[in-house]
Amino acid sequence: MAGSDGSVAMSPHVLPHVLIVAGSDSSGGAGIVRDVETVSAFGLRACVAITAVTVQTHQHVARIEQMPPDLVAEQMRAAFAANPVAAVKIGMLGSLAMIDAVSSVLASSLPIPVVLDPVIASTSGRQLLATDAVDALKRKLFALCALVTPNLPELALLSGLPLATGEGDIPRQAGKLFDAGAQAVLVKGGHATGTTATDLLVLPGHTPIRFDAPRLTGTMRGTGCMLASAISAHLALGESLETSIGLAKRHVFARLLASSEQGR
Repeated sequence: MAGSDGSVAMSPHVLPHVLIVAGSDSSGGAGIVRDVETVSAFGLRACVAITAVTVQTHQHVARIEQMPPDLVAEQMRAAFAANPVAAVKIGMLGSLAMIDAVSSVLASSLPIPVVLDPVIASTSGRQLLATDAVDALKRKLFALCALVTPNLPELALLSGLPLATGEGDIPRQAGKLFDAGAQAVLVKGGHATGTTATDLLVLPGHTPIRFDAPRLTGTMRGTGCMLASAISAHLALGESLETSIGLAKRHVFARLLASSEQGR
């Protein structure tokens, strides 16, 4: 049932939805496909706003077609109007105009947790966010998000500082993101080395919170998408940020372990 403001009232019998704003991946390894399957794994529904259509395999990206930003904004508004959206996950945006469109819709929506996975380049190295859009990502979206989830190279680019060589560098780099309006930063340690894969949740004025898991030898595309979507799903279920991250990390580890065992 729609309220007087056009929003959909949450019914105890209606599953909360996670709105996924991201690009498609024809290989199914990342992007919208990975996001939807992750949200579904927690028993929730997904609605989508597709920002780009890509042609890619597991090895390389062959082609990218950006959607018109006004079309993406209309997709988002329709999703909010049709469903009880309880969280938003943002992935690939691609351009300054897309960031403008997405941030405008979020700014005019009811306050709900937003998780931003700042997709800047593909695993194969293809640039997925225009260089002139990086500052706009920080200025226009960070303050609207409950959590930003960069990996180490993304953190370096967003902070304007050299790649972190140890955990001691991370709080200073995250501080640059707080200066831009970020409320919380989860720095993913998948690009680090060592026997333990550690993600650090950094909050202004607090000691970083560690999320550890054994580092696996296998690899899987789309783990960043999976982690951000799993966090969004748990936030949609009303869990705290710290609990949502811990449960999401366990989910990603289980998927990586299963993939590694199947590859043997």
